[in-house]
Amino acid sequence: MSAESSQGGLAGLADAQPVISGDRLVLRPLHRQDAAALARFVADRRVAEATRSIPHPVPPGAVDAFIERALARERGEDVWAMDGSGAGSAALLGVISLKPLERQQGQIGYWVAPAFWNTGLASEAVRMIVSANPHGSRTLFAEVFQDNPVSARVLTKAGFEFIGDAEAWCVARSRAVPTWTYLRRMV
Repeated sequence: MSAESSQGGLAGLADAQPVISGDRLVLRPLHRQDAAALARFVADRRVAEATRSIPHPVPPGAVDAFIERALARERGEDVWAMDGSGAGSAALLGVISLKPLERQQGQIGYWVAPAFWNTGLASEAVRMIVSANPHGSRTLFAEVFQDNPVSARVLTKAGFEFIGDAEAWCVARSRAVPTWTYLRRMV
């Protein structure tokens, strides 16, 4: 699918990705130095199986290629590192992304490393993206696998409303998985 800029034309993101500061986190663009921690986290089957696109096992070079795509001037989505180093935590706690869709819509995706589960970091990161609305989206969408109700609670706490069931392919599971889809109106 083609990406849409906040001005309404179909194009990749070419603007500088903003840094978004919160209480415990800074959402910042990925750095090449994040590769080792990122590789360690996405190698965990639990992380891969909670996402659509992370394979398990992760093939050689996939993490570096992901970082390069995220850093590209013309990219299809903004990807932020959840950085807790300013609050005395790790420089990479998880990842959150925002992909522009057609008609001023965006899609949020996120994961948190298992060592930081149940700490409220995903909720904080999603609220930060919603509050900043860096693409000027009118609506935001997100989907979660139905066997991940914790992620669904993250969305409802951030003001997303359930809009329906669907299914999505999970690369790590090599099959379609039932999903719940959520919507957040921004205007």
